[in-house]
Amino acid sequence: MLAHHVLFWLKADTTEDQKNAFKNGLSSLEKIEGIKAFHIGTPAPIDRPVVDITYTYSLTIFFEDLAGHDVYQVHDLHTAFLDEFRILFDKVVIYDAN
Repeated sequence: MLAHHVLFWLKADTTEDQKNAFKNGLSSLEKIEGIKAFHIGTPAPIDRPVVDITYTYSLTIFFEDLAGHDVYQVHDLHTAFLDEFRILFDKVVIYDAN
């Protein structure tokens, strides 16, 4: 099993309509074959010094293995998402774990 966790910080001037379109774009990624589990989130209201709540959206995807992850990375839906929405990113951090 491989976990692919992406944190997105959208630019401060991102409108609500853009945020909604971004979230819909994230949702479209769930259709990519090889995904075993999929979750889109926003920061939970947890006030602890070790918890980062500064990001805008979180995407967590589980794949059976690295091969599934590799298919995802070059899939047309993933590249289309990046082409359309990377202009909104202020920062992106990715954690992959197996």
